[in-house]
Amino acid sequence: MARAEEHIQALLSLPVEDRVHAAKLLLDSLDDEAADAEAEAARAGELTRRARALADGTAQLVDAGEVRRRIAARLRYVRGQ
Repeated sequence: MARAEEHIQALLSLPVEDRVHAAKLLLDSLDDEAADAEAEAARAGELTRRARALADGTAQLVDAGEVRRRIAARLRYVRGQ
């Protein structure tokens, strides 16, 4: 732990941008492979569900132009325009 404290003190003396970068690197190093595997399994399950909905005709398809119109309307609403 003493070494960690020494490193932390050295990092705290760096400019903010460097500390942010160091913090991001440390947080990224904590990514749990099990969580990644769980997320991948959930993503695969969702893709399978959507593919089945397309195949059996139960998916509600929306024209790309309509999607763009809805997004533009939502953005106008959020921006108060």
